[in-house]
Amino acid sequence: MYLLLKLYKQPYDPLLPLVCMDEKSKQLLEDNRQPIAAKPGKPEKYDYEYKRKGTCNVFVAVEPKGGNRVIKVTDTRTKKDFAFFVEDLIEKHFAKAVCIQLVLDNLNTHFEGSLLETFGKRKTLRLMKKVKFIYTPTHASWLNMAEIEINAMDRQCTGGSRADALNFIYVHEYCL
Repeated sequence: MYLLLKLYKQPYDPLLPLVCMDEKSKQLLEDNRQPIAAKPGKPEKYDYEYKRKGTCNVFVAVEPKGGNRVIKVTDTRTKKDFAFFVEDLIEKHFAKAVCIQLVLDNLNTHFEGSLLETFGKRKTLRLMKKVKFIYTPTHASWLNMAEIEINAMDRQCTGGSRADALNFIYVHEYCL
């Protein structure tokens, strides 16, 4: 915990960006009935019945001091999906960085092995020279600012799990 707090206190350095990353699986739902529109003094009303329209995974990376946010929606939550998201961070979004300090939790896909399985040894070694994984302590993922971003996105954008809101993210990447 103290390591992360110390990292968060460091001044901004675009060559050594501190990036927080998390992901969340989302169940995609669609209303069976048309919601009743809100009226003055009365909130919009939804029926409890819904159609399940599948699932997706939302990756979120936040560079708090640099003001950057990267969102990627994938159909699945696999080691391969994680590896491609990390590759995208390294080669596209933070290409000028010497090394990305990547804060993440201990999810079973959030390890170098995911890159190794996806890209092989040579490419993984090249990518790992540009990223340092920094793990939140067990039961302390709340220290990861990306988790806070995901919760804000849930409240402000996706309205929970509505399929039309997640489609909005597909198109616009992020609505905040």
